[in-house]
Amino acid sequence: MLGVSVETLRRWETEGRLEMHRSSGGQRLVDLEEVARLLDLRRRNASDRPVIAQSARNRFPGIVTRIERDGVAAVVELQAGPHRLVSLLTAEAVEELGLRVGDEAVGVVKATNVIIEIPAAKETRA
Repeated sequence: MLGVSVETLRRWETEGRLEMHRSSGGQRLVDLEEVARLLDLRRRNASDRPVIAQSARNRFPGIVTRIERDGVAAVVELQAGPHRLVSLLTAEAVEELGLRVGDEAVGVVKATNVIIEIPAAKETRA
């Protein structure tokens, strides 16, 4: 799951980076929670390459005005000039981004389906 060798796991145990315990037969065992902790640490410390271009053209810089979370999902509201954008994302994403009300953020809108409607003509008054 971690994609490392047994020797690396042993070294991490010696260094105190990984907690293991032994089975009654002497095998090294690693709890799933410990593996999840290491994967999360790796993801947080990853040096992501910066984005230099993207296809989304609708970018709205603004201020986070509301965050509502439950166990899994979150609603984030962004005031971008006269526009109010509302995004539904995971609660985990909100935590990873460190989003708080009052933070600057950019809403990026990429729609696969946009419908354009033409309203009926206005009545003219004589």
